[in-house]
Amino acid sequence: MPGPRDPYKTPYMIAPALAAHSRLHRRIVVVVGAQMGKTETMLDIAGTRLATSPVPILWVAPSEGFIRKRLSPRMDDLLENTSLASLMAPSRMQMKTARIVSGVSLRMAHGGSSGELKSDSIGLALTDEADEMMATLKGLGNPVAAVDARGYTYADFVHVITSTPSEGVAEVERDEESGLDFWSCPEDEEELQAQVQSTIWRLWLSGTRYHWAWPCPHCAEYFIPRFECLKWEKPKGKDGKERPSTPVLAGKTAYLQCPQGCADPILESHKEEMNRRGVYVAPGQRVTSDGIVHGLPPESWTISYWASGLCSPFVSFGQRAAEYVEAVRSGNPGDVQTAKNAGFGELYAPGGGDVPEWKEVQNCAIDSYKMGVVPAGSRVLTMTVDVQKDRLVFTVRAWGAFGTSWLVDAAELMGAPEDEDVWAQLADIITDPKAYSGMPLKLVLVDSGFRPGKPYIVPEHRVYAFARRFPNLVRATKGSSRPMRKPISVSKIDIKINGKEIKKGIDLVFLDPDYLKSWVQQKVRWLHNTPGSWYLPKDITEDYCRQIVAEARTVAPNGKVKWARRSRENHFLDCEAMQGAALVMLNLSKLRDGPPLIRRAAADPPPDVPPPSGTPPASPPRQGARRSSSFWGGRKESFW
Repeated sequence: MPGPRDPYKTPYMIAPALAAHSRLHRRIVVVVGAQMGKTETMLDIAGTRLATSPVPILWVAPSEGFIRKRLSPRMDDLLENTSLASLMAPSRMQMKTARIVSGVSLRMAHGGSSGELKSDSIGLALTDEADEMMATLKGLGNPVAAVDARGYTYADFVHVITSTPSEGVAEVERDEESGLDFWSCPEDEEELQAQVQSTIWRLWLSGTRYHWAWPCPHCAEYFIPRFECLKWEKPKGKDGKERPSTPVLAGKTAYLQCPQGCADPILESHKEEMNRRGVYVAPGQRVTSDGIVHGLPPESWTISYWASGLCSPFVSFGQRAAEYVEAVRSGNPGDVQTAKNAGFGELYAPGGGDVPEWKEVQNCAIDSYKMGVVPAGSRVLTMTVDVQKDRLVFTVRAWGAFGTSWLVDAAELMGAPEDEDVWAQLADIITDPKAYSGMPLKLVLVDSGFRPGKPYIVPEHRVYAFARRFPNLVRATKGSSRPMRKPISVSKIDIKINGKEIKKGIDLVFLDPDYLKSWVQQKVRWLHNTPGSWYLPKDITEDYCRQIVAEARTVAPNGKVKWARRSRENHFLDCEAMQGAALVMLNLSKLRDGPPLIRRAAADPPPDVPPPSGTPPASPPRQGARRSSSFWGGRKESFW
């Protein structure tokens, strides 16, 4: 608007503007929600530079329509209704997408105009709505890098990039020293590519990762506001259980809950004072109750800032809550994504309301048993193992009549899969007659699909060797990357162990991940005390519950199914999906009540797989006993 503007109305935008003026960083990345004053701040940055230290400026927008309808009118307002009007060149020199001010050009271009992005050197670049731009381009190049290249001739070149984020997984990690909850950063590039699709979030992670923090008006401790802090009332039915809220009720009753344990609600009336005292803090730093940030600033040539949409002075807590509830009630994932991205400045993990929440998983826990106990009614035990680069993750599930099941164990064996020790630990568990109340395992499924990058050894050979050691108990599995006609299929494959090639050495079980992961999440909502119920022990961990809902099933317009990551750890989901395969392979849904089924003694390992040192020799098989690759005593059976 014409005239003086109060920057303290949006105090979270002051630090990015000062960083642009200081020119100490080549990139300034700002991730915020909608209606938070970012475009006004970018106009201030451009206007100040033209008035005080003119350089050619390029403003990059996501599309031509964005420039024409939204950007160009506001640009003209800035140039014609401020002191910059006296610095404008004659109108005959002005162009539709370029203005001449203080003898330099201020150009506007969209991400698809490659010619505009590659011509002329610039001293200041302003990229608006980077994620929207990348979605429009659909993989046709990287305009951010092209803009950066145009600033090489200016030693003090600055590129300001702003956007609301889009899709991806962002987990929260608590810094035990500061007590603040920061957005976590994936450990390696491969994990980053898998978890985060949002361009602006990736750029933000590559920088200093500053978070806008507020002081709680009640306990005075600083916290980082985000969507999970927002609460609202939910109506209760006649049975006393909560029902989904309505947009009107959410809008009227919305408040924030301090994550530091403070019980008093934070209301909209507190926002202005909290913003006034707000500060930016990065991982590794802490804030005292007087608002002083302690700790060295992170070192990076990219300085990056994130502020929650809850901090906007233009949109109330109630309006944010109402918009989100309305989006969820619509059933449209696109509406939910918009509410999460634009409303809160946070990543959206696909899945929406179709995916159970972790507390729903926790509700599967029953008081009648705890971890490590085999419940009464159990007839069969199965184990599944997920192979990771630094550990083996496993679950043990007990099965009873009609496929009812109880989780008996869920744990990790630490050690790289190329090392013998971790496999020796697993061998000890599956052969220990006292491991699970003296009840032997009927089947062990081990995933062989893990593919670590260099310098790791591909561990599938370790899995194959392990399966050869226990031919009547262990099966190697692999998730199919293509649609399958049946959820499970088996093929004999050639393998190489200790340099020796073995033709048709093992049966490799191919699994349909879509079918089996869907089975797990359906079981979470299965009614208790009905045939096929899926139970957890009373001491189940929150980590396990969160992993079960770590992925969401999405369907693209072309009908292709994709399981999208919602959080970093998903290993127990993979294990439980393999438990669904065990159900099918052993036909456990046909079980009836009775005593536990006893698996016959395993034969000695094949001669090409030497047992680990210190392992006592196996008992010789009975005279005339046949060694078979089937679990059913030598009979060749189909799973269907």
